[in-house]
Amino acid sequence: MIKIETHPADNPLFGQSKWWGQPDMPEDFVYPEVPMVDEDGEEYEDPLTFVCQLRCEELAPFDPEGLLPHTGMLYFFAALDYFFGNFDTADSPGMGLWQKKHYKVMYSPTCDNLHTHSIVFEDGSPFGLPAESITFSSCERADDGNRLLGKPYLEEVCEEFPDMISLLQIDEEDRWHLVFYDCGMVNFLVKPSDLRERKWDKVCCHLYSF
Repeated sequence: MIKIETHPADNPLFGQSKWWGQPDMPEDFVYPEVPMVDEDGEEYEDPLTFVCQLRCEELAPFDPEGLLPHTGMLYFFAALDYFFGNFDTADSPGMGLWQKKHYKVMYSPTCDNLHTHSIVFEDGSPFGLPAESITFSSCERADDGNRLLGKPYLEEVCEEFPDMISLLQIDEEDRWHLVFYDCGMVNFLVKPSDLRERKWDKVCCHLYSF
C-alpha cells in the first residue's frame, strides 16, 4: 500500500507527480468536464477538479504485486468543487456511488511530449489549488489519509464492496478546506483483476460520510 504525502511547492511541477495544480497530459487528451444546467436552463460544461497525476515509475518500488502500471502517468479527476465550500457555484455528487460523469481516471503509457492543460476562470486565475509535490512511502492496507491500493479505511465501505480495493483514497484536509459533509472520504474503487488488466472504465468512485 502506498501512502501519499503532499508538500507545498513554488512551481507548477511540470511532468512530475503532483497533487492539485494543472494536469500535464498528451496533446490528444481532453480535460474531463461534467455537463451542467444553469438556473435559466442553459446547458454548459463544468471542469472536474484535477486531483493528481502520478508518475508510475515512482510507484513501482511500492507495488510488488504489479497491480499498477510501472511506466507512464496516471491521472485522477473528481467533482470536488462543492467540498471546498463552493456551495453557490457547484453541485454535490452526493453520497454513495457517483455517476460516471463526476469522476475520471486517465492513463498515458508515456511521460513524453506532455502539454499542460490549463483551466482558468474568466479573470485569468487558475482553476483549482496550487500544485503540491508528492512523497510516496509504504503503509498498512487500511490506513487513513491519502493513499493508493489496499482496502478503504472506512469499514462501512469495505463491507459494501468486499471484492474491491481502493485505487485512490482522498481524505479530508483542513489546510485545503476540503470537507466531505460531516466527516468522510472519497475512494476510487476497482476490482484487482480489472486493475491488472488496466480497465480504467471499470473504476468507480464512492463517497461515504458519517
